[in-house]
Amino acid sequence: MATPAPFRLRPYHWLAVVPPTGMLVGVPFANRVQTLVLGLPFLLFWIAGWVVLTAACMTLLYALDHRATPEHEAGQ
Repeated sequence: MATPAPFRLRPYHWLAVVPPTGMLVGVPFANRVQTLVLGLPFLLFWIAGWVVLTAACMTLLYALDHRATPEHEAGQ
């Protein structure tokens, strides 16, 4: 039985920090804006936008991780 390779933190893994930072740090600033975007209050648009961007960031992170995994380990 082969032992799994140790997990390596690569620089692009920091991409996973962007969505929570955007949601949590940006909310106090976005809450001060009193405009409507697509009929939504700006704060709701900000949070919904970060939900969509989170999915995009995680998809990109998955693709980069999958590309960096050697072929013999990808199927396991």
